[in-house]
Amino acid sequence: MKVVLITGASGGIGEAIANRLAERKHNLLLVARNESKLKVLAEQLIRQHQISVEYISADLSKANTVQDIFEETQKRQLEIEMLINNAGIGSGGEFAALPLQSELDMLQLNISSLVALTHLFLQPMKARGNGTIINVASMASFIPIPYMTTYAASKVFVRHFTQALTEECKPYNVHIMLLCPGLTKTNFNNAAGIENEIGKGLNTEYNSSTQTPEQVADEMLKALDKRKHYIVSGRMNRMAAKLSALLPNAFLARSFGKSYRKRLGK
Repeated sequence: MKVVLITGASGGIGEAIANRLAERKHNLLLVARNESKLKVLAEQLIRQHQISVEYISADLSKANTVQDIFEETQKRQLEIEMLINNAGIGSGGEFAALPLQSELDMLQLNISSLVALTHLFLQPMKARGNGTIINVASMASFIPIPYMTTYAASKVFVRHFTQALTEECKPYNVHIMLLCPGLTKTNFNNAAGIENEIGKGLNTEYNSSTQTPEQVADEMLKALDKRKHYIVSGRMNRMAAKLSALLPNAFLARSFGKSYRKRLGK
């Protein structure tokens, strides 16, 4: 059975994408840590759209998880026609004060698991001569962000990795797309453990650019329908991405660092 595999599908952008694809009658395989949320969402989508929705509860911040997911899809005889690497987490605060293991777990989730999933499911896509992989980066991938040092750097990797892979896969008719959302109304700060003064300091003043997960999902699908390889979600975010390309990284880092310290009165 052909399915779309969505990681980080139990909430936020991942859940919004699942809902939109279900409306289009795609069969789904949902992956996230929270099994109870996955079960509720799967039952809801099956009931509303009369499609097949399966789920796997898995923690992608653990090194062996991706291989287990791949083997489970083979066991269930699922053909992954589209892979959406949406799962990710952030962190905030002074790098030296953050728990090292949490930072390493974030890198495993944001980078290593994304690379591993892409590698494993790309092989059968190339053999078939069709398939789609969408990797979710962030507006943070355009800017070195003090006090979100590791998170922003991890998203730079996702952006460069995906844009390079796009060219590699063109001869095989495998479509690769990069999605870069900006501020989105999700539980990002809470999941990152920065639902506190750190999170308030890191939130940008440009709240008018904040989108809902549904808006991000809609823009992603519109870009996918047009066979685009790259989409920054949100008009203001697109303008900011273009502006950031014109400014030196050192200037951007200095500006963000000063703004953060000023908001926290430091």
